[in-house]
Amino acid sequence: MDDIVELVEPQFGFISLSTSSQAPILLALDIGSSGVRAALFDEQGLEIDGASVRFGYGPTSFDFATFDADTLLERVAQTIDELFATFTSSSARIELIAVSCFWHSLLGVDAAGCATTPVFGWADSRAAGEVKRLRSDFDEAKTHARSGCRFHQSYWPAKLRWLQAEQPRVFADTKCWLSFADYLTLQLFGETVTSVSMASGTGLLNQRSCAWDGELLQAAGVTPDSLPAIAEAGQTFRNLTPAYSMRWPQLSDARLYPAIGDGAANSIGSGCNTTEKLALMIGTSGAMRVCFTGEGPPQLPRELWCYRVDRNRVVIGGALSDGGGLYHLLKESLLPGQDVAEIEDELSLLEPAAHGLTVLPFWAGERSTGWNPDAHGVVLGLSLQTRPIEIVRAAMEAIAYRFALIARALEPFAPAATVVASGHALRSSPTWVRILADVLGRRVLLPEQSESSLRGAALLALEAAGKIQSIEDFILPFEFACEPDVARRLRYQQALDRQERIYQQLFS
Repeated sequence: MDDIVELVEPQFGFISLSTSSQAPILLALDIGSSGVRAALFDEQGLEIDGASVRFGYGPTSFDFATFDADTLLERVAQTIDELFATFTSSSARIELIAVSCFWHSLLGVDAAGCATTPVFGWADSRAAGEVKRLRSDFDEAKTHARSGCRFHQSYWPAKLRWLQAEQPRVFADTKCWLSFADYLTLQLFGETVTSVSMASGTGLLNQRSCAWDGELLQAAGVTPDSLPAIAEAGQTFRNLTPAYSMRWPQLSDARLYPAIGDGAANSIGSGCNTTEKLALMIGTSGAMRVCFTGEGPPQLPRELWCYRVDRNRVVIGGALSDGGGLYHLLKESLLPGQDVAEIEDELSLLEPAAHGLTVLPFWAGERSTGWNPDAHGVVLGLSLQTRPIEIVRAAMEAIAYRFALIARALEPFAPAATVVASGHALRSSPTWVRILADVLGRRVLLPEQSESSLRGAALLALEAAGKIQSIEDFILPFEFACEPDVARRLRYQQALDRQERIYQQLFS
């Protein structure tokens, strides 16, 4: 690939970082839709060599809609077990715990702190009917400006209304509504408190005041005392519950910083701290974001959301429900048993948009840019000559087109920004990185280190603890840069226009 340039030496002012030989002081956890990652860091924000593990959830149905709360809790605990079993200096005393966790999850607990519901994830679409009623009952433009969130089934207002209507007994038996990150804090430290970051992804937070929004709480049918308190700046939790203190003596004196949303952690960990860089992540789902210090805009473009990293920083962007999850679904369905490297070689040989297919990548529904609760996946243009590999390539291109629409909406906030790509789906596919560069018409950088969300959570906790002066001091090296090709971009633009016309005809 002539347009992919390996960055062997640090360039453009990037400072090469290596793993640390110092003593660990921080445990970082990244709880995602497909697995849990854990690593140890030193007080300078460098990952300890040999001190990282990943615990996958195993086979799924690719819907990522619900999880059993206690099963997920135990998988997080087992990941910590494995980390301390693997790391040779297991007697090290950890001072800090930092957590990145998937945004938008919802579960209920009773008065004893036991789960009354499963963990409802962003992909659970059963509340779609409530989205339409919310849009009918409220001025969505005004609530969007206050909360940073559109009415959508991935957020709490629609989910809570659906639960109240469909499971009234469960709703009545629930004392408090939490995210999974909050449930983790409750079980490990006995505290029912959420971070401003996690709260900002619920759709119930007034992001100006950093307090629960009264009108939206009323719309969702809940009261402030049925939601967790919002942590103050710098607040931490001490004293693990007895069972976990015995399980992990290394953490018996550690302070837990309230968990932050995985997207915010990914942006920080990718070095996208200013409007000069756009963070683009493709994991199970996908997102593109710009992060900056200060408040969000008084009026958001309808395509975008705005969440908080902390009380001083916001992140604006758009999210796709389909990303690596769709790629894996199509790979398993259409190319069963075929080696990933072999698939990548075949994908790289296909000409851009030459398959004659138009894909609307909404198998898991649509979030940005249309937020349509009725959108679903579509493949048009199939013929007897269509090969399975072409369908996979068309879906990858289609996801890139949706990112192009998000980038267009983000242009006022990050004009001409360089794109920093992350996520395991992209690390295994240079072809997808090249597609993104050509579709976006921008240089795309791939970081040298892969675990951006882990690193972001660690850096933010170290900054809050005063161990490092600022996360802006950390500049990451990049593995390679992919430059856009003008001719390919023109071909993709025609395909993007065709996708948009079909979208408007089907879903507007």
